[in-house]
Amino acid sequence: MCVPDWPEAGLGPLGGLAAALRHAKAGGFTHVLSAGVDAPDLPHDLAATLAGDGAAIVESQPVVGLWPVGASPALSAFIEGGGRSLYRCADHIGARRVELPAPLMNVNRPEDLAR
Repeated sequence: MCVPDWPEAGLGPLGGLAAALRHAKAGGFTHVLSAGVDAPDLPHDLAATLAGDGAAIVESQPVVGLWPVGASPALSAFIEGGGRSLYRCADHIGARRVELPAPLMNVNRPEDLAR
């Protein structure tokens, strides 16, 4: 299944997150766990690590986060106001920043895997 960005394409991770939250709400889910495709070493207990009150992001990679569907209106307002920064959006929503024991990999080139 492919869920198109919302409210429009070209908004980067925020468009994908907004679409995922809307889709989750329509499906009766309570949260969305987000992660970029460039972070191959996600901890197996990531959701449990991020669980708690409200939204939470991984400090080193804000696209990795746990977002309650109730954050959707605040995220939409942030986007409609011209916001595009995931860190600023997380602050706008009041997301907790969680430090993991080891930084996540950020793989953008084959040589990044050698680290």
